[in-house]
Amino acid sequence: MTGRTSRTMSGRYAGARRRVGPLRGQRRPVRLAAQIAAAGVVVAAMAGIALALLDAPAPQGEALPATPGSYLGVYVRGVPASYAPVDAFTAAAGVTPNLAIYYSGWGEQFYGSFARQAAGHGAVPVVQINPTHVSVAAIAGGGYDRYLTKYAAAVRSYPGPVILSFGHEMNGWWSSWGYRHTSPAVFVAAWRHIVTLFRHQKVHNVTWLWTINIIDRRGGIASPGPWWPGSRYVTWVGIDGYYYKPSWTFASLFGPTIKAVRALTREPILIAETGAVPAAGQPAKIANLFGGIRAYGLLGFVWFDAKDWRLTSRAAIAAFRQQAVQHHPS
Repeated sequence: MTGRTSRTMSGRYAGARRRVGPLRGQRRPVRLAAQIAAAGVVVAAMAGIALALLDAPAPQGEALPATPGSYLGVYVRGVPASYAPVDAFTAAAGVTPNLAIYYSGWGEQFYGSFARQAAGHGAVPVVQINPTHVSVAAIAGGGYDRYLTKYAAAVRSYPGPVILSFGHEMNGWWSSWGYRHTSPAVFVAAWRHIVTLFRHQKVHNVTWLWTINIIDRRGGIASPGPWWPGSRYVTWVGIDGYYYKPSWTFASLFGPTIKAVRALTREPILIAETGAVPAAGQPAKIANLFGGIRAYGLLGFVWFDAKDWRLTSRAAIAAFRQQAVQHHPS
C-alpha cells in the first residue's frame, strides 16, 4: 500500500478502534483485582504454562462446517443487549445472517440470551473477547482463571456452537494487547492458556477464531506470523480489513494477508470484519467482496454495519441484497 493508504488506515483505527469499549459493548469492562505484578512471578508462571501445554488435550466435539462461501455475518450497534438491530439489518438487506457478532470487554459474562436469540434466527454467535484494562501476561500466568473458568462453564452450558476470539487485530498498534504494547510471545502464551483451560473444562462447542488485521507495514500493521499460536490452538483464521478508496480491490486489500496466513496454516479463513465507506463506492465494493470470497475460497465475511461503514443508500442496500441472494441464498 502507498504511504497515503497507510495514513488512511491509521486514522480509522486512531478513532473508532480506540473506542472499542463504548462502541461495541453495552457494559463497561469490569476490572478484575488479581494481577501478577512481579516480573519473576510472570516468568515462572509462563514456564509452567509451557510445560502444561505439552499435555493439552486435543480438540474435541463437532466442528462447524467449513464450506467455502457458506457464512454471511453482521455486526450492528446495539448488540448483545438486543437482537432487534440484527432483525432490522435482515429486513433491510433481504438476507438472514448466519453469524451474529458482538465485542466483549474483559470481565464481561457470556451473553447466553443473545446466543439463544441468534440460534433462533439460524445464526451462530461470534464473540470477540478483548483483554481491556488487564495484563495479558497475567492472563497467560493464570491470574484470571476464575473468570475464564466461569466463562467456559457458561459456554459449555449453551446447547449450540459458539465462535470465540481473543485479542483481535493483535498485529496492529492501536490496542494494549497488540503490536508494540504486548510481546507476541506473551500474546501466544495467553491464547494457548485460554484454549487449554476451555479444553480442560470439557468445552467442546467452541470454534477458535484467531483474528488479525490486514498487513500494512507502512501503517505499522505487521505480518501476523509472530502471533500465530499453532494449528493445535486455532480452528479458523479471521482477517479484518476495510475498503476506503474506489481503486481498492479484494485482491489488493486482502490478498497479501491471505498469502501470509497460508504460509502459516491451511485452516479455513473468514473475513471477520469488513465494510466500505460510501466514498469508495459501496455497491461496487459489495460486489467485489462477494466475488473475492468466492475467488479465494474463503468461508465468508462479517459486515460491520456501524459508523462510517453502514449500508445507508438505496443503491448499497440493493447491491447487498442482490449479491446475497445470488451468492448466499438464505
